[in-house]
Amino acid sequence: MKLLWITWKDFRHPDAGGAEVVQYQLITRLAADGHQVTVLTARYPGSSAEETIDGIRYVRAGSNRYTHPLAATWYYLRHCRNKYDVVIEEVQGCAPYWTVFFRGRAKAFILYHQLARVNWLYEVPKPLSYLGYYVLAPVATWLLARSRAPVITVSDSTRDELAKYGFAPERTHIISEGLVDEPLASLKGVKKYPQPTVLSHGSMRAMKRTLEQVQAFELAKRNLPELQMKISGSSSGEYGQRVLAYIAASPYKDDIAYLGRTTDEQKTEVMQRSHAILVTSVEEGWGLIVTEANGQGTPAVVYDVAGLRDSVRNGRTGVVTAANPAALADGIYQLLDSPAMYEKLRTAAHTWSRHITFDQSYKDLLGVITA
Repeated sequence: MKLLWITWKDFRHPDAGGAEVVQYQLITRLAADGHQVTVLTARYPGSSAEETIDGIRYVRAGSNRYTHPLAATWYYLRHCRNKYDVVIEEVQGCAPYWTVFFRGRAKAFILYHQLARVNWLYEVPKPLSYLGYYVLAPVATWLLARSRAPVITVSDSTRDELAKYGFAPERTHIISEGLVDEPLASLKGVKKYPQPTVLSHGSMRAMKRTLEQVQAFELAKRNLPELQMKISGSSSGEYGQRVLAYIAASPYKDDIAYLGRTTDEQKTEVMQRSHAILVTSVEEGWGLIVTEANGQGTPAVVYDVAGLRDSVRNGRTGVVTAANPAALADGIYQLLDSPAMYEKLRTAAHTWSRHITFDQSYKDLLGVITA
């Protein structure tokens, strides 16, 4: 099978995240099974226009976030149409490539991790953010639904959101997420920090609402005086600097440790030793960081938003709260105040994480594209 995967970022892109982890795990399995895989993606500083990595051909067209879809679509029409058996168009940030309208002889699929419409309001300056949220994103999504191409996604939340724009639920297929790092074989002997500790992990971005996690920590500390906080991830950018300035002025600044960007080994250690991870994104496809933490024996307290309400079973594997710092603080207290409840949720979260694998994700994907 010859497969073309069209996406904004590949796994080596400086801004690669969870979606690129999923992409890489799936395409390397495709290549290992003997399929010919080409990834049509964007240029970034230091990248090549074309190269082969791990048996996968990468072609890069365009580099600007906003014009790349046009450059990639033009490249597809000139060089790719009718040359592949399967085309997967991965939509990020509501910016489609429209190749499903020019699929030729290929079986074409649209891949959505998340709709990401609300991200415009957090990540793009005004007034362009309003244009994106109220016009570009809904119109592009509605138009893409007119292609009637089958959809691949990773959660019930995203499937339900897409249905609002005309994507038929019966043609929307959910595949499993997966973990790069194997979950712990057992929680026996895992050592937590001496004091109850909440973790914030990931780049400080407005759509991640890191500042609200710090504010929730401050509120929770009133009822849990020994509570500590660890923060890991990049703080570059205006929002990150704003968070650091807030921490520096906090009455609890001595109880907040900013670790900066961490290696994979450091991330695993801090996840394992923390008592809970906080995740407050405005939207996720699934919330892979939740499952990663669960695999290390750490439950999550998250906002009730798309993706996070899928990766946490409220009251069973973690706590889902309303999307505000006060509610998040109550969730932290609810999770950590009762040792018996904490162990119950922690154990259930770890058990669930062991069933979420990329082998299953790959099996799900093959079931969709070869049907």
